[in-house]
Amino acid sequence: MPTFTLSDLHAWLEQSRRRGPAFYDDERRCCTVLGHPEIVSVLGDTATFSSDLGDLVPRQEDLDLFQRGNFVRMDPPRHDTLRRLVGQAFTPRTVAGLEPRIAEVTTGLLDRQAGERRIDLIEDLAYPLPVIVIAEMLGIPAADRPLFRTWADRLFERSDAGPDESLAALTGRDAVDAIAPALRDMNAYLLTHIRARRADPGEDLISRLVLAEADGARLSDEEIVGFVGLLLLAGHITTTATLGNTVLCLDAHRDAAAEVRADRSLLPGAIEEVVRLYTPFPRLARRATTDATVGETAVPAGAVVVTWLAAANRDERVFADPTRFDPRRAPNPHLGFGHGLHFCLGAPLARLEARIAMNILLDRYGDIAVDATEPAEFRNPWMMVSPTRLPVALTARRTAAV
Repeated sequence: MPTFTLSDLHAWLEQSRRRGPAFYDDERRCCTVLGHPEIVSVLGDTATFSSDLGDLVPRQEDLDLFQRGNFVRMDPPRHDTLRRLVGQAFTPRTVAGLEPRIAEVTTGLLDRQAGERRIDLIEDLAYPLPVIVIAEMLGIPAADRPLFRTWADRLFERSDAGPDESLAALTGRDAVDAIAPALRDMNAYLLTHIRARRADPGEDLISRLVLAEADGARLSDEEIVGFVGLLLLAGHITTTATLGNTVLCLDAHRDAAAEVRADRSLLPGAIEEVVRLYTPFPRLARRATTDATVGETAVPAGAVVVTWLAAANRDERVFADPTRFDPRRAPNPHLGFGHGLHFCLGAPLARLEARIAMNILLDRYGDIAVDATEPAEFRNPWMMVSPTRLPVALTARRTAAV
């Protein structure tokens, strides 16, 4: 089974870019889009480029149940209705109110490793931190996070998916059957908690969903399943990726890391650069609803349009010296969290968690270095750019003598 690296992905994208910012493959009925302005135009036009790919995916009962509330794969007006139901829980102002709790959880997780000179950044911090936060928001037990990790690993990992993998293969019967057991377990788990909240509502987000009305009617338990599942999974994997990738990036760019350590006002910009250079989800797919044009490329109705965010984020027409890590880059209109109607709902939370966790790490340790003696492990970058295991060597921060 092939093993792909982030370098493989970027090399393939650069090679593909030679064909232009967008090009169409007649055999696959697929348009590949690599350019930043071209992707902005696709993601900003939901009428022409639909997010609903349902007819490409074989019917399967566990997937069908999950998809009923999966607003990532919906178009207006249903998408807008469902997104509004949770939008208030993820506004920058509301998310900012979570800062004390995020700092508390981060400190508690690092306290468990007090005195350790080596830790696995993912296992000990980058995974549990966002899971605890999103689980508390939803009102489900954070102690069940080993389950959540199992589901995320099964749903977001395809180690054999690569540059020659067609979208049909990724959404075909074998792919659907492979994820069905994880979906079945997750659906059943979430239904149990949703039904408990309907019988006895609390102050959590699931309770708000069971009491909310959409289009004049209450959401059914089955509609809420995919909704909550999406929030649970997307609510932690993006932060896990961003935090792990930030440590990797700062380790690889020691001069820039020293600048960030000395001037913490650079940290938010550094995190944005990490999301640009290490785009968590490298591609998004859409479906042309009518004959259309992307850049100078004609796209027939019904064709799949694959937008490569990872390529757009290195488009030299938009980003000067695009492969350079620059914490001071401004403006930085990266597409790492998407664009338009489906811009990542959890982006404010992911940014906040990464900023707080990195600040605490920099305060606590004088040096954080990727441990060369133990191999890091990564997801397949064609599916998601994120370490799954990241051993780091820690040097305690020296305190001034009194």
